[in-house]
Order: sequence, then structure tokens, then C-alpha cells
Amino acid sequence: MPNPQASSLTTAQIGSRIGYSTQQVRDLERLGVIPAADRGANGYRRYQERHLVALRAYRALASAIGPVPARQLMPVLIEGTVERAAERIDDLHASLAGERSRVREALRGLDVAVAESAEVFGDEDAMTIGELAQALDVRSSALRHWEREGLVHPLRTASSDTRSYGARAITEARVVAALRAGGYGIPPIARILEQLRGHALTADAQRILTDRLADLTRRSVALLGAAGALHDLLRDALPGDEP
Repeated sequence: MPNPQASSLTTAQIGSRIGYSTQQVRDLERLGVIPAADRGANGYRRYQERHLVALRAYRALASAIGPVPARQLMPVLIEGTVERAAERIDDLHASLAGERSRVREALRGLDVAVAESAEVFGDEDAMTIGELAQALDVRSSALRHWEREGLVHPLRTASSDTRSYGARAITEARVVAALRAGGYGIPPIARILEQLRGHALTADAQRILTDRLADLTRRSVALLGAAGALHDLLRDALPGDEP
């Protein structure tokens, strides 16, 4: 039987195997990213192969989904059931696919905004808040919120203070709806609109969304690359076949 101490690693040794500092290894252990290390008689940590496997899985996950989500997920993979771990990994793939779908829909929305902004627009083509909300498949309250945030600028009738969305406001609303569908928050959308006013309508927004698609592709490939490390992490928990 092999001597457990012969195969144990110090904090510095296991860190060098992965490319982490000793402090990073200690921090990841404290956060539950890797199992707690055994302690020798001298009080020093002793790391085994399972800790090395966990660190490799974390590093691969961090490349795919980011360090913070990876740190949050690893304790679930280590401490939970293999069924729950497999479910969470499936969720990661589904989340990336869903986000990719939303970004593509956002790009299609921007294409519509570009096409309609070039059309001749008469006063009779103006839309009410309800009509525009229906056209964009958003709530009227969302349009009012975007107006309060200074993203969309409808006209107001002097008599009834009713909102009227002309060509500019419709285009603004389409761009906002597209970027929101792509996962962007209000502050970055406000900056994009400010840059776009008076310039090419959606050039920057389209570039940003295209870059986001490229990043999603990178993350998907990285998640596929993490599959081997995740399998190594979970394989001991898999039910074995009877000989």
C-alpha cells in the first residue's frame, strides 16, 4: 500500500502544479473551492491528488464562467450529490445557449432599428405607449422607466400630456430593447446611446453585441475544455458498474 505522506504535497508544491501562489491556494481552501487539507504533526497542510483535481476543475471553470461564479459553484460540486453536480453543469451549458439566443435576437432588433430609421416617417406614423410596447413586446412600465432614465424621449401633447413616440423615440426604444435583451444594464446603454446620437445609429451597439457573441463562443469552448477536469472531479462519486 502506498504511503499517504509520500504522495502528499505542500501548499507551495500544489500551487506550483496549477500556477497559483500559496496564498491563493489557502484562500480557495478557505472558500470551499477545494476540500480541507489534512494537517501533519507539524501543523502544515498536506494536499493529495483530490485537491489537485479540484484545483484543475476550478481553474477550467473559472476560464469558462469567471472566477466568482466558479468559486460559488465548486463547493456544490464537491459537497453535493453527483446528480446535483451534473444538473448544475447542464445549467451552465443551457445558460450560455440562452444568452447566445438573446444576443442574436438583440442584433436582429438593431437591424430593424436601422432599417426603420431610414424610412420616411410622418406624424401619422407616431405610436402611443401601448402600441410601441406591443411592437417591442415589452411592458408600458418599461418604456416609462426608460424615459425616466433619459434613454427614450417621447413627445407630450399639450392638452392631455399623452406620450407620442415619433421616429427618434421609436428608434431609441428599439435600441434599448435590443440591448436589454442582450443582457446590458441601464448605465452602459445610456453611454451607448449618448455616443450614437448624431452618429451611425447602431454601429457601436452592433459591435458590442458581436463581441459579446464571440465571448460566449469562447466561454462555450472553455466549458467543453473543462469537461475532462469536471469528470475527474466527479468520477469517484459515480455509481460503478458491477463486474
